[in-house]
Amino acid sequence: MTSKTAHRSHRRPSPARGAFFVVGAALPVATAVVIWLVAEHHTPVYTTSLFGETGEAAVTLKARLGTALFGLAVVQVLLALWMYGLLPALSAGSRPVRLTHRVLGWGAFLLSVPIAIHCIRTYGVETTSTRVHLHSVMGCALYGAFVAKVLVVRSRRLPGWMLPAAGSALFVAIGVMWYSGALWVLNDFTVPGLE
Repeated sequence: MTSKTAHRSHRRPSPARGAFFVVGAALPVATAVVIWLVAEHHTPVYTTSLFGETGEAAVTLKARLGTALFGLAVVQVLLALWMYGLLPALSAGSRPVRLTHRVLGWGAFLLSVPIAIHCIRTYGVETTSTRVHLHSVMGCALYGAFVAKVLVVRSRRLPGWMLPAAGSALFVAIGVMWYSGALWVLNDFTVPGLE
């Protein structure tokens, strides 16, 4: 084989594919940054209601909704493991498992929206302690991770490891949000490691 033939057989990435990767990497980061900037420049309104509740009642309701969101995230992880045949004694999940995973995923997203809106409107971004700073960062990261997961699921061009990576990032963001927010409220305003 001549060097010209070898060169022709080695395919160069197309500009369109390169642009797809750049947009695919930039869009989740841009989503998180935009949410941070909006929340950071928003004047907090501490009397904002959540489904008619204000003050401490709204905070407790938000903690319960956040706990439901974390529960859905755990179910999502179990369904994903089942879909790919990674649960012991169960074969790979069929179409109903995949459909359930998709429906619950969108349900979890929709559940997160009023929680996020209440957080942004009531508090904006706060960095007054390690706990609230972490909570603010993870709130923004959650939506960046969600965008990343949707992009990865829709793409047939990306490496296979990217889907579990995006799903894991989303789960971790929800888990840290729950730990630093909902559990903190429901555990009498204390959690180990984030005092």
